[in-house]
Formats: sequence, structure tokens, C-alpha cells
Amino acid sequence: MGLFDRISRVIRSNLNDMVNKAEDPEKILEQSIVDMQEDLVQLRQAVASAIATQKRSQQQYSQAQSQANTWQQRAQLALQKGDENLAREALVRKKSHAETAATLKAQLDQQTTQVETLKRNLIALESKISEAKTKKDMLKARVAAAKANEQLQTAIGNIGSSSAMAAFERMEEKVLQMEARSQSTAELAGTNIEEQFRLLEGGSDVDDELAAMKAQLITGSPAPQQLPAAGQTAAPKTGSAVDDELEQLRRQLNDS
Repeated sequence: MGLFDRISRVIRSNLNDMVNKAEDPEKILEQSIVDMQEDLVQLRQAVASAIATQKRSQQQYSQAQSQANTWQQRAQLALQKGDENLAREALVRKKSHAETAATLKAQLDQQTTQVETLKRNLIALESKISEAKTKKDMLKARVAAAKANEQLQTAIGNIGSSSAMAAFERMEEKVLQMEARSQSTAELAGTNIEEQFRLLEGGSDVDDELAAMKAQLITGSPAPQQLPAAGQTAAPKTGSAVDDELEQLRRQLNDS
């Protein structure tokens, strides 16, 4: 590959890249419609010109054909009058007009075909322009939606990578941690309270009995005793017996 070919390819690639970046879909769509409408105007002018030429050729052909027919009739008339020379001259003129008519007929057929082709192209172009106008509006709406979506995605990307969002996420995590600690503290507090009540409930009978015994010693009133079984008589306890029982209870409490 030669140096100039490489330079040419680099230049063309850079130009293509610049053109692609500079192209605005909305503007290109509008300009394309304008260009097609200009083509439509030119095509209409070409059709009008072709139709005018066709009509002119049609007139010339009709005139030539009419002249040929006229000289044919004159030749017949001269021959009927016995003037062969005049009849021959009339036939020469008739032949000339007939040849002209044949040439014009070939041109007329060609022009008629051309006019029909131009008319079909004109109708097709008008249909394409109408369709392009409809598509243009839809494409412009899609371009606007694509631009809006691109801006939205860019904004979301910027938010996701910004320090503000990072700080927000850190604070959210911190709140979650605080809520977790609060819940754990509440659960622990509830457990301690339940344990304290359990201990209180478990020791209330012993404390009540001990308090009753203390009150008995202070007031000197007999402490309630367990009722004797049937046929037995309960023997009264002396002060030393009470002290012994109290000491026994104390040992039981200490052992437990």
C-alpha cells in the first residue's frame, strides 16, 4: 500500500467521522424532505415538458398524416382526369408526407412511453414524500425520546458515581446499624428484667417465711405450726427449739 493511499484513507476516515458526529437526525430528516420536494418539482417540470413535446409531436404527426391523405386523394383525382404526370407528382408529395408521418409516429410512440414512465415516477415520488413526512414525525419523536432517555441514564450514572450519593448510602447504612443496636439493647433489657422477676418470684416464699419468723420472735406470739396428724398431739416448742429451727432454716438457705 502506497503512502498516498494511506494518507487518503486516513483523511477520508477522519472526514467521515466528522460528518457522522455533525449529523443531527432531526435536521437531516427535515433537509431530506426539502430535497425530495425539490426533486418532485423538477420531476413535475420534466413531465410537463415531456407532455408538451408529446402533444407537439402528435400535432405534427396528424398534420403529416393529413397531408399524405390529401395528396393521395389528389393523385387519384389527377389520374381520373387523365393527367398521369400530375398524379405522379401528387404521389411523390404524398410519399414525402407519409415518410414524415412515419418518423413522427415513431417519435410519438417513444415520447408516449417516456411520458408514462415519468408519470409513474412522479406518482411514486409523491407517495414516498407523503410517507417520508409521516415517518419524519415519528422518527423525530423517537429521536427526542432517545435523547431524553440518554440524558436520564447519564444523570442516573452521575448520581450513582457522585459523592452525595455515596454519603447518602453511608448514612443509610449507619441508620440501619443504629436500628440494629437499638433492637439488640431492647432485647437484652427485656431478658434482664425477666431474669430479675424470675429470681424475685423464686425467693419470695422463703423471704415471707423468714419475715414471719422474725415477727414471731419480736412479738412472742406462737408461729403457725403444721397441723398434727389425726390421733397425734402437737407438743409446744421452747425458745431453744425455735432458735434451732431458725438456725436450720438459715443453713438451708445458705446451702441453696
